[in-house]
Amino acid sequence: MPRPLWAGAISFGLVTIPVKIVSATEDHDVHFHRVHLADMGRVRTRKVCELDGEVVSQDEIGKGYEVSKDATVAVTDEELEQMPLPTAKAIEIVAFVDADSIDPVRISDSYYLAVDGQVAVKPYTLLRKALERSSKVAVAKFAWHGRERLGLLRIREGAIVLHSMKWPDEVRDPQELAPKAVEVGEEEIEQALQLADRMTIEDLSGFRDEYRQALEDIIAAKADGKPLPSPAEGEEKKAGEVVDLMAALNASVKAAKESRGKEHDGQDATVHEMRPAKNTGGRAAPAKKKAASSKFATAKNTTASASSRAKKSTGKKAAAKKRTAS
Repeated sequence: MPRPLWAGAISFGLVTIPVKIVSATEDHDVHFHRVHLADMGRVRTRKVCELDGEVVSQDEIGKGYEVSKDATVAVTDEELEQMPLPTAKAIEIVAFVDADSIDPVRISDSYYLAVDGQVAVKPYTLLRKALERSSKVAVAKFAWHGRERLGLLRIREGAIVLHSMKWPDEVRDPQELAPKAVEVGEEEIEQALQLADRMTIEDLSGFRDEYRQALEDIIAAKADGKPLPSPAEGEEKKAGEVVDLMAALNASVKAAKESRGKEHDGQDATVHEMRPAKNTGGRAAPAKKKAASSKFATAKNTTASASSRAKKSTGKKAAAKKRTAS
């Protein structure tokens, strides 16, 4: 079990459940030291008093609050621990709410609550079963790291989870960040829904931190004196490039469908730009091929008529010459 971060109790009406807080997550980030590039020596942060310029040790450093420009009040850890606060050593459940009523934006860090001794097993199990059957979550208050916090208790695979939450006044109003209203066509919405349907998965267990893996490959290559891994092939999209939304949605749906290994059944909708037809005065424009054939036929008939008239004219002239000769 990870090292406990806090020990206290859950206060649930008249029920007290001794618990320990342990982290529900692990930090897998790659951490760097600051070093002197000339000799790789560590460069550390020196804690220096700005009045006398002397470097001070950790045991000489305490907390101070600046009440005015020239006055600072010192507050010790013992004074903070002895504050007359009901939640100082307890996670006090103050209400129960529907899980859907909690805005995910307000949820911060997550912790597991582990039983602290055999005496806590039965009341811990009681609270867990009550939360499971009610389909609700418990809202609690607790003090930790020098401040009182709002918490959320829920169940995850048989364990009680404590989510640290933001207070209502700590969440910014999204209205000041929302974009201006813009018209979106039904075809665009339907295409986006189709893309979402193609990309729907059962769980997130298959995702991996590719950036951390690439960073570890670089560190391993440098440590072994090997060439650095080459960058991934493919040209990156230029920042700020404007794309055709419909074309991007159609291409995304197609790519998602191919990645899922599904054959095209001819039933998937595609979005095409609708252009108004040209005004033809209420008459349908003839096809080019038909118009060309008609033109050719007219020219042929005209030539034939001219030839016939020429033959008749020649015949009349010959007859008149013959009468004159007689």
